[in-house]
Amino acid sequence: MFVTDRPTSNIPTDLVAAIQALKQELNAVILAHYYQEAAIQDIADFIGDSLELSRRAASTTADVILFAGVHFMAETAKILNPHKLVLLPDLEAGCSLADSCPPDKFAVFKAQHPNHIVISYINCSAEIKALSDIICTSSNAVKIVQQIPAQQGIIFAPDRNLGRYVAQQAQRELVLWQGSCIVHETFSEKKLVQLKMQHPNAAVIAHPECEEPVLRHADFIGSTSALLKFSQNDDRQSFIVVTEPGIIHQMQQASPRKEFIPAPPDANNCNCNECPYMRLNTLEKIYLALRDRTPQIQMPEPLQQAARKPLERMLAMS
Repeated sequence: MFVTDRPTSNIPTDLVAAIQALKQELNAVILAHYYQEAAIQDIADFIGDSLELSRRAASTTADVILFAGVHFMAETAKILNPHKLVLLPDLEAGCSLADSCPPDKFAVFKAQHPNHIVISYINCSAEIKALSDIICTSSNAVKIVQQIPAQQGIIFAPDRNLGRYVAQQAQRELVLWQGSCIVHETFSEKKLVQLKMQHPNAAVIAHPECEEPVLRHADFIGSTSALLKFSQNDDRQSFIVVTEPGIIHQMQQASPRKEFIPAPPDANNCNCNECPYMRLNTLEKIYLALRDRTPQIQMPEPLQQAARKPLERMLAMS
């Protein structure tokens, strides 16, 4: 477990230099999701969305993997690297979407559809992965569903919004588990329309985890990495970004002369469009995790083996 009251008096002033030194000492790699704060993205060895980070985790030659993300991402790295040390700066960095799919209840749901295979979004626990046939990400979900024979029934879990979008794009009927992400469901259609009126030349780019009324206003819908690429390649100079605003740091670095406007949440005077779990990670916690080799991600070997199979199927089908 992560001990929140560990002594911090010896934290160096230059955290970036200290982290780099520990990386060299441990032969460690830092993987960071686009939704991390800018300072963490800047020290990471690799930045990406869930698919790219899964590929990096599967191919790394590092002895230690520090995952600046949330718990299911670090779990995925451990599943793909069972004999390596995998660190998560704060074990409380969970995921509302993963939490919305309890394994015991999902097992009952799965049993109610015995002739269906299970395709689960990677934003789920190791236990849900172990109950799945194939894992997907928002980058490859449509492609994977399209590879399944038309007569084969499919359960899609845990995100109902992504599942609905995938069903529309793949023109397939999917049985959806009713999970969702608190961040992507917080965006307000009314406020988005008002923002479009204020910025009539801006392109609206949105993640498919958003609710359908919001997606109807999007000029482009895609995974986090797809949104980044679109903003680089599109001729427009202004973009309303309807996903967790951490990605805007990379957008601004890639296109410094363009304008990026975060879409507002439904509630007033809050940072509800920021993932509270992603933001639990800090440079200080990264330093402490590398210094103390804790908190580590651990899970029983049978669970790792069962969860690895659908992940490997995803990588093969991508």
